[in-house]
Amino acid sequence: MTGGPVHGTWEPRPAARWEDAFLCGNGRHGALVLGDPDDDRTVVTHHTLVRPNDDEGGRHRLPPLLAGQLPDIQDRLLSGDLTAAEDFTDGRPLQWVRPFHPAFQLRLRHHEGAPDLTGYRREVDFATGETTARHDGRTSRVFVSRADDVIVQHVTGRDLTLHLSLDHRLPNAPARLRVGHGAVLTPEGALLGLRARYPGSDLGYTGVTVAAVTGGRTELAPSGVRLTGAHSVLLLTRVLRHTGEADVAAESRSLRDLLTTDGPAYDTLLARHLTLHRTAYERVTLDLDGDPAERALPGSALLTRPRGTALLERLFAAGRYHLLSSGGLCPPRLTGLWTGDWDTAWSGAFTLDANLNLQTASAAAAALPEVTEALACFVQAQLPHWRDNARAVFGARGVVAPAHTDGESGHSYHFSREYPLHLWTAGADWLLKPLVDHDETYGARDPRTAAALAEVADFYEDFLTRTGPDGSLVVVPSYSPENRPANGGWGALNAAMDLSAARHALRTAAAYHPDRADRLRALADRLPPHRVNADGALAEWAWPGLDDTYDHRHLSHLYAVWPLDEVTPYATPDTAEAARRALELRGPENDSAHGHLHHALIAARLRDGERVADALGRVLDGDFFHDSLMSAHYPRRNVYNADAAHTLPAVLIEALVQSTPDRLALLPAPLPALPSGRLTGIRTRFGAALDLTWTPDGGTAVLRPDRTARITLWTSAGAGPLDLAAGEERVVPLPAATR
Repeated sequence: MTGGPVHGTWEPRPAARWEDAFLCGNGRHGALVLGDPDDDRTVVTHHTLVRPNDDEGGRHRLPPLLAGQLPDIQDRLLSGDLTAAEDFTDGRPLQWVRPFHPAFQLRLRHHEGAPDLTGYRREVDFATGETTARHDGRTSRVFVSRADDVIVQHVTGRDLTLHLSLDHRLPNAPARLRVGHGAVLTPEGALLGLRARYPGSDLGYTGVTVAAVTGGRTELAPSGVRLTGAHSVLLLTRVLRHTGEADVAAESRSLRDLLTTDGPAYDTLLARHLTLHRTAYERVTLDLDGDPAERALPGSALLTRPRGTALLERLFAAGRYHLLSSGGLCPPRLTGLWTGDWDTAWSGAFTLDANLNLQTASAAAAALPEVTEALACFVQAQLPHWRDNARAVFGARGVVAPAHTDGESGHSYHFSREYPLHLWTAGADWLLKPLVDHDETYGARDPRTAAALAEVADFYEDFLTRTGPDGSLVVVPSYSPENRPANGGWGALNAAMDLSAARHALRTAAAYHPDRADRLRALADRLPPHRVNADGALAEWAWPGLDDTYDHRHLSHLYAVWPLDEVTPYATPDTAEAARRALELRGPENDSAHGHLHHALIAARLRDGERVADALGRVLDGDFFHDSLMSAHYPRRNVYNADAAHTLPAVLIEALVQSTPDRLALLPAPLPALPSGRLTGIRTRFGAALDLTWTPDGGTAVLRPDRTARITLWTSAGAGPLDLAAGEERVVPLPAATR
């Protein structure tokens, strides 16, 4: 094949819906670019924009004070009252976290009427983070700078005549949102501002846009400015969330300072951005020998060929691009960093009991430490509230993570009888696991991760005090998100995820803190093993008598398989077979994208390529992707959601390469539809970069280790030791595929 995979996508028409808008972001600001040549709209977002709920009360944004009731609830559960945990509440109604919302749309209206779209093209370049729309001699380019934290738009053309405004009127904007507009002429063009106050709150946000105009005439017009006969306009935009009043003058000076360069301001700003963005994006590439004719197609046409390798190449590239673009101040939300509607599903929250970890699953292997750093900062900012959760609900030291957060509050207050998410104790380990993977990958222990692990261990030392009839410790109450036993209440005993998380957290904390190692390992050793049920499956609850509920979107009980390495085909083959049986019995319930791809990740760890392909195929065939190549939560593009887009690269990587600090598996779960290809730049947890090439006749893996290590290499031919020396490239041949 000539050429290579396409690192971008394009469309021959503007986006008719905001869901199809091309996306830019720097992990703080986001932009959805619709590309209409006569009503050029860019929806502006920011990670901090969460709206106070209209009926919000301070009491319900704190964790419930339940610690005094804990011993009684534990006694009742241990004595056989399987619905006892339903009383473990303070009676509050379900309270959603503050919903994420867009700021406004930056709007450039040229003229009314339907345009002739002959020759129109819009595209996004993943390697630069730049969107471009071209039509009738006019070009509009947009990117969000990682270097200067600003949304940059540059419009050029002949005799530009347009009306420029900041327009807050987006779907489902609150009717009582208090909005003020301002515009003044400046020496370089104009300054526009939009001030918004939430109903019944002193919180608000301010948008500031500096317009630098070349040629023509600039004059004030209702809600903005009008340009006549201009050659170009450069727009620099930022959003600030605040209480009181924002200092618009200071922000405008900061933006105007960016215009002072030795050359064209747009080119200078783009160059500074590329130093950070391109370097990160180009670290990893996937080439599946896609058909050159398919590679040339627009994304919308590729999506009609769901089993084409060119589509998988582009979705892999788009997934890494969108993940990088949405990770910075925070890791990605349910919608990444983007939304064009104030009514975001599930509040556009950070959902921590599955979705966030699925979305960030590729960060270590796919060489995106920027995303891991966003997660690390997120955890650090939330730790004080996690301590409150541990004390209020469990009367314990240490930390307990919530299941949902808006990014501001880490308090556990989103729960109800049907979803007793305040009972979930596995979240801190779930969120720290990618940070531990990062430390293993780069060979240095982050003191922030070490400190957080110590606090997780503190919690388990205080919480794990009850024992069962066999003398083993019992996790009680225990919750398996977001499922319940077929014959019990939502809060139960010894959920498999809770057992695995406690074991992993204690043993990992012991490795980071040798002074506590003996005590923590001894506590971990007192936890019971997983249970195999009458169907031969790893049970979702290890407590005898609790029956499994198989048809469910979550696969929390297989946490031991992925992301942990507690259960593997290599070291624990019998338990791995029980896990495989549990996966086989699991139904898709409501066809959520995260359920299918979680299924695929676990199947890859179990070396089941056919099951990986089936789960991946359900997403590809289910019309889960918008023309933007951002995804939906349900089939047929229903509910904008980043789970599939961000998780798909991790699925492909896990099928091709898996690593631990002492093991490398090459092609562990080969996909029949991908007989050949190249995956370059992957990072391993034993400190080596890896390039993999495979064909039906064999292949090679090229390892470039940063540190000396002895690992076990697994291929289809079996296992054997492999010695690596720091700085010395090692080429490993692969056997031919089994026919």
